[in-house]
Amino acid sequence: MGVLPVPAEVRAILLDIEGTTTPIAFVQETLFPYIKDNVKEYLRAHWEEEECQRDVGLLRKQAQEDSSLDGAVPIPLESGSGEEELERVIQAVVDNVHWQMSLDRKTTALKQLQGHMWRAAYATGHVKGEIFEDVVPAIRKWREAGIKVYIYSSGSVEAQKLLFGYSTEGDILELFDGHFDTKIGPKVESESYRRIAASIGCATNNILFLTDVPREANAAEEADTHVAVVIRPGNAGLTDDEKSYYSLISSFTELFLPSST
Repeated sequence: MGVLPVPAEVRAILLDIEGTTTPIAFVQETLFPYIKDNVKEYLRAHWEEEECQRDVGLLRKQAQEDSSLDGAVPIPLESGSGEEELERVIQAVVDNVHWQMSLDRKTTALKQLQGHMWRAAYATGHVKGEIFEDVVPAIRKWREAGIKVYIYSSGSVEAQKLLFGYSTEGDILELFDGHFDTKIGPKVESESYRRIAASIGCATNNILFLTDVPREANAAEEADTHVAVVIRPGNAGLTDDEKSYYSLISSFTELFLPSST
């Protein structure tokens, strides 16, 4: 690793989040534990709200679909009134959420509740999005050079905007020209990168994609997108073949932009 020249045709830089702009530990040790530790309190506080009831309804529907799975947790309907009955249903929702998270599931129902809980946590200052210290200065430099900057993460666009809107660096949403999540397609499929290129109005070889995951880098490369694999503390190790094949950086400062003259 050292200085990595950015190809002259690059007009946009596409960034992964976890392990690229943000420590993997932030997601694993802050975001997900926050849900587990606070879901019961959140449900009690917001139970009567329409949004919370929609979230519970989605979770209940998902629980019905999961009923044949080993260890699945059903969520009963409220059959009456009273504190005891309410606690019974809330506890079932809590147990269901914990079960889904223990399997690292990414159901729409779970992601929706998590998103709403994180929104409240960010807004009240209980959580701040962690950003590696080299990220913001580098992005400012890229933008000054006329390069557009986009995010592509498996986390929802809403979750992305919360992380960067309430970050350790303040609100840095202005630094990004757009956000993509897996609604555009899976990150390990080359067609997703073609769709992103079409969406932002350029060719795939006008994009440089930075990620910590070789399978994602491979998919982007298949679409003729430039790639570099980011080595950060806590990221999964690379094989010797991956280390020798991919361009590697450990900091965004290692990207060298071509002269604009």
